[in-house]
Amino acid sequence: MPQKFRAENVGSLLRPAELLEARDAHAQGKLTLDKLRAVEDRAILDAFEGQRRSGIDIFTDGELRRGSWLTDMADAVEGFVPQKVILDWKGPGGGEEGSTAQVVGAKLRKARKLTAHEIPLLKKSSPGPFKITLPAPSNFMVASFKPGVTDRFYPTHADLLREIVAIVRDEVQWLVGQGVPYIQFDAPYYSHYLDPTQRQRMRAAGFDPDQEFSRSIAGDAASLKNVPRDSVTLALHVCRGNSRSRWYTEGGYDAIAEKLFGELDVDHFLLEYDSGRAGGFEPLRFAPRGKTIVLGLVTTKEPTMESQDALRRRIDEAARFVPLENLALSTQCGFASVAAGNLLSIDDQWRKLSLVADTARKVWG
Repeated sequence: MPQKFRAENVGSLLRPAELLEARDAHAQGKLTLDKLRAVEDRAILDAFEGQRRSGIDIFTDGELRRGSWLTDMADAVEGFVPQKVILDWKGPGGGEEGSTAQVVGAKLRKARKLTAHEIPLLKKSSPGPFKITLPAPSNFMVASFKPGVTDRFYPTHADLLREIVAIVRDEVQWLVGQGVPYIQFDAPYYSHYLDPTQRQRMRAAGFDPDQEFSRSIAGDAASLKNVPRDSVTLALHVCRGNSRSRWYTEGGYDAIAEKLFGELDVDHFLLEYDSGRAGGFEPLRFAPRGKTIVLGLVTTKEPTMESQDALRRRIDEAARFVPLENLALSTQCGFASVAAGNLLSIDDQWRKLSLVADTARKVWG
């Protein structure tokens, strides 16, 4: 049986200034990779200690070795080119801007494991059970498919997805062999299939959003096929974009909930629920009994602290649709899905995680 975690950190943590400066120096050729790794190691050990003090149940390395939540893919796989798919960001400093994903512009070839450089320190120094986050394969149908570039090598979204699925399945199987106790797929691009504006854009481009979502679910599920479920917790995180406290999609889970919960066999669903953009809890009625719904009620987009009483009331509201024993609590997303991070301080970050842990203890013991 998968282990129960009541207080979760979704994944990324704010980078300290020393680390950002070191990454910049390395990019300019002024700092060797070994010296960059040493700076990363120090930052990750500090991040472990911060998480330990906060009291959360599952640890991450904060994704501190990554440029963003999904850049491990292009770093490890040949065939990506330095072009961007443009997103229309909302929130502070919003507007059209490229995502951190690169476009596929050649046949893909996995040159190394995506997370091999992250595993050793996690296994050696994590204060407790840890998770590894991976971008769900389906993200790249939207984030990395550019007509006129990608379709020269992968004519359709489905063709590209099959290639990415094979790459990620290989990674998942390797992580299981390494004894990683918790593997989380991040799937913010699922939110394109619930956002009314994005659904209309898909139709205008000749795509059926429901068929595209079904294809996404099937691809992500295939990446997790034959994972031994007695030794690892599998999870999926859905949000609406998270870059410098901005977002790019809006809408409740209604349009995707039945397929999401019914066709993707993971143990934990980590769902953004920190604002009205996520809609209500009613779609949770489709969640199969025994699955854990992790309510992302604590925002990482701003420093304002939530009221614990308000959080407990919202948990009670969600428990109308999912038994309380099958609920847990987390932040709505990571604190730094991109290296620059959201618009709050590292102290704010630890206060937020402490709030998650303390609330979870009061609700579940």
